[in-house]
Amino acid sequence: MKFDKTQEIFTIYNVKVGGQPGELPTVLIGTIFYEGHKIVKDPMKGDFDREKAETLLKKQEELSEITGNPYMTDIVGLSEEAIIKYIDFVADVTDAPFLIDSAAMQVKISAVKYVVEVGLLERAVYNSISAHVKEEELAAIKENKLEAAIILAHNPRNVWPEGRIKLLKGDGEAKGLLDLAMEANIKKLLIDVSVLDVPSIGLAVEAIKLVKSEFGYPSGAAPLNAVLEWKKVKNYGKIAKNACAAGSLITAQMEGADFLFYGPIKYAEVAFPACAMTDAIIAYRAIRHGIRPKVKKHPLYRIF
Repeated sequence: MKFDKTQEIFTIYNVKVGGQPGELPTVLIGTIFYEGHKIVKDPMKGDFDREKAETLLKKQEELSEITGNPYMTDIVGLSEEAIIKYIDFVADVTDAPFLIDSAAMQVKISAVKYVVEVGLLERAVYNSISAHVKEEELAAIKENKLEAAIILAHNPRNVWPEGRIKLLKGDGEAKGLLDLAMEANIKKLLIDVSVLDVPSIGLAVEAIKLVKSEFGYPSGAAPLNAVLEWKKVKNYGKIAKNACAAGSLITAQMEGADFLFYGPIKYAEVAFPACAMTDAIIAYRAIRHGIRPKVKKHPLYRIF
């Protein structure tokens, strides 16, 4: 697979994302402190089991080093107090970018302001600019000079791949998400094409190809979360969930995904080996078509 459109490569702190399939390894994003995460003791105060959190973060880092797949950490906070504690902890334990994530707009805005105050702005990615984004959010992003954001291309009015493109481009009635992001001075756009359930993974991966063909921006999704919501998978044996989870990630990679949310951070041991193997396969095939890995730390050179 080779896209005719020039493919953007963005550097977010120490992680490169984007490019033609085979040039860069897939960036893997694990989520921590999410609602219901058992290591969280008090989600409003941000109290958590620090030892268990560090173990999870270090395992993600270790697997990244072994495989060559870069990583980011998606930090979810329910309150302003909590997300600030989480950011401090993750930034201290790891040396990688992190995502600012919350269901509450004000929590994310407070976090954006905080990373500026403590000098972590270049490591921060806003998650996300969606169809529900508010002017206050965009103003805060622009004012605080945040450069990187996830653009969530979920179009509730048109769930087909073309609907995601329409949401990104806009129409005569409303501005597209890309225009809104650029007005907020977002320079590093990561397009999340949105997955609703397991069958919709097929639509999402088609949308990944469309995004890269149309805009050339790094694109990805969160297919593993859909597998975790698939209740009947447990009927097929003890390892079925993990096998299908890995398969969901591989499906997206084979269609050009540049980054993938692999769900709760505990699934790092499922995600990294499967994605590293797939990246190596893609890169080896791409060499025949004149595309070579752009980094020495690529799974093709690391895992065999």
